[in-house]
Amino acid sequence: MSSAHALPRSERLRSLGAVRRVFESGESGFVFPFRYVWYAEPDAAPSVEVLFSVPKRFHKRANRRNLLRRRTKEAYRLHKQLVGTGGRALNVDLALIYSSKEVHSYKTVERAVRRILEAIDARL
Repeated sequence: MSSAHALPRSERLRSLGAVRRVFESGESGFVFPFRYVWYAEPDAAPSVEVLFSVPKRFHKRANRRNLLRRRTKEAYRLHKQLVGTGGRALNVDLALIYSSKEVHSYKTVERAVRRILEAIDARL
């Protein structure tokens, strides 16, 4: 696997404070089937951290939630270079929340993730 397409633990949004900051003061949007919330912190070490969520409210069975989370992670991993900070010193935190009751194909998930990353990059 190429290191450019890896998704190491350091690129995952894990700290409770960072997650709280994203949801309290971040900007949000919707691209079917995802709701996304992101927060860009200027003058910080340039990095992008991401959180993936598939609510139990929509998908009761864990195997479905895992399948959708894996599809989302794979799509993000392959397209994460789209939200590169472009030399700007920005710390971008992103939460992707799968908000559909149906299980959609990888192609649909990939297209949505790509559109989300392009929208965030355009706003930066």
